[in-house]
Amino acid sequence: MRLRKIVVSILFLVLCVAAGAADRKFIVKPRSGDRNGLPFSEGVLVGNTLYISGHVGLDAKTNMPPASPEDEARLVMDAIKQTVESAGLSMDDVVSMQVFCTDLKFYDTFNTVYKAYFHGDYPARAFVGAANLLRGGKYEVMGIAVKRSQ
Repeated sequence: MRLRKIVVSILFLVLCVAAGAADRKFIVKPRSGDRNGLPFSEGVLVGNTLYISGHVGLDAKTNMPPASPEDEARLVMDAIKQTVESAGLSMDDVVSMQVFCTDLKFYDTFNTVYKAYFHGDYPARAFVGAANLLRGGKYEVMGIAVKRSQ
């Protein structure tokens, strides 16, 4: 009897994992040039939860971050918003954000831009100093969004 319960429990667990794996949507935006073969998705939607990869704010023409910290913050938040909306969610569904920044003096600059992307309550957030980021950027942002029940 005990062995039967263990076997049934293991089968149930395997079915739950398999069902969760089948319920995944990978968000991959078209990439240019040297970014074409990067080994990650911009986000992965599992059930009602979207896991948002680290995004950097790159100028579409140069494929590099702009000189202005405000412009880069806007580009990175636009990229986050595009990923969230590609998954069928809105920025109001974002529950957690992590911001990595190469210079903490840009904290207020980033916050000014960041506030414009949310209505009312803000997600939980960390703002972390980092020595270097990809392509010489000032910011990299990642997060989690959970689709609200209707």
